[in-house]
Amino acid sequence: MANSNLQAAKAAKNDEFYTQYSDIQKEIEKYLEYNPDVFRGKVVYCNCDDPFESNFFRYFVLNFNKLKLKQLITTSYKPSPVANTQLQLFGDDKTLPKLKGRPKITANKFIVSEVCDIDGDGEFNLKDVAKQLKVNKNNEWTPLDGDGDFRSDECINLLKQSDIVVTNPPFSLFREYVKQLFDYNKKFLIIGNINCIAYKEIFQKIKNNETWLGNGMGRWISGFIVPKSYKLYGTEARIDENGDRIVATNSCLWLTNIDHGRRHQPLPLMTMEDNLKYSKHKEIKGKKAYDKYDNYDAIEVPFTDAVPRDYRGVMGVPITFLDKYNPEQFELIGQMVTTKIDEFNHGYPYINGKKIYARILIKKKK
Repeated sequence: MANSNLQAAKAAKNDEFYTQYSDIQKEIEKYLEYNPDVFRGKVVYCNCDDPFESNFFRYFVLNFNKLKLKQLITTSYKPSPVANTQLQLFGDDKTLPKLKGRPKITANKFIVSEVCDIDGDGEFNLKDVAKQLKVNKNNEWTPLDGDGDFRSDECINLLKQSDIVVTNPPFSLFREYVKQLFDYNKKFLIIGNINCIAYKEIFQKIKNNETWLGNGMGRWISGFIVPKSYKLYGTEARIDENGDRIVATNSCLWLTNIDHGRRHQPLPLMTMEDNLKYSKHKEIKGKKAYDKYDNYDAIEVPFTDAVPRDYRGVMGVPITFLDKYNPEQFELIGQMVTTKIDEFNHGYPYINGKKIYARILIKKKK
C-alpha cells in the first residue's frame, strides 16, 4: 500500500517526499570509496531542494570541506511552511529575527562557497552556516525571481555553472529532468522510480553506457520523509526518533553517470545444468530446460541469480537485473516492456500464450 500511495502522490505531482540523510550518506560514500576525489573542486547543484528541509543540502554543507567542494548551490521550487520565517533547518537559532505579519512566499537560492567555525566554539555545524548566510560572508541566500522550476532560465543558468547535480527530482517530470541533464552534459546522482529504467529514453542511455544504476535499489533506500498531511500506510511506515514521518518503499533507485565500484563487479553464475539441478527457485529447479518466448528468440530467466553462465544466446531477465548489470560481462540487447514495438522494445513477452512480466533482453559477452 505504501508504494502505491507514493506513486499516486507522485503522479498527482505532489512531489514533497524528502530523502533521508542516512540514505544520501550511504550512497555517496560508495562513490568516495571508488574515487575519493570525485567531488574535489566541483560545484554541486541540488536544484529540487528546499534548503530549509532538504537533507541533500544538509549533507553537502556539513561535508563541504571533507568533500573539498568548490561550491554548493541549492534552489527550491515551492518553499516550505518555515521558509522566510525562521531558519529551522539550522536548529533553534535565536539570533535570527522573526518577521512580522504574513511572510512573502518565494523560492530560495543558497550558494555556499565557504564553511567554517564562525562563532569560535571549536566545531563546525549548521548554526555556523546560518550565521554565515545571515551576514552574507562568502555565501549567498536570496529569493529567486521566479518560482524555482528547474526549467526556468535562472535555474538553467545555475545548472550551467555546476559540475554535478544531486537530488530527488519530481517523478512526474522525470523524463524531462533527465533529458535536461544530458542536454547540458552534467554528471548526476538522482533518485527515480524503478520503472524509469523501462522508459525508452532512459533505457537507451543505459544500453549505450551513458547512465547506470547507483549502488542500490529497492530497500537500499530505506524510506522517504513525507508531509504531515500524508497518511502512513504499510507495516514499514513509521515515525522516527526525530518525529519525521517515514514511508518505506522498495520501488526506487539511484540513477547516475558517476562511476562506482559495484557496477564493475561480475555477477557470479552457475551453469544451466547446475541451475536446473540446484536453483533455490522452484520455478527453475527440477525443470528439463528454460522456457522460450513465443514472440522472441530468447529464453526466459525469471531470476537474476539464475542467469546461466554457459548460455550464449539472448536471455530475458527481470528489469531489476540492471541492479547487478556489469557492462563488461553482459550486453544489453533490448527490452520487452510494452505492446509498442520499436528498435529497443519487442513487445510484452509471452510464454505458451500467456503474457508475463516485463523483461530486459541480455546476452553474455565472450
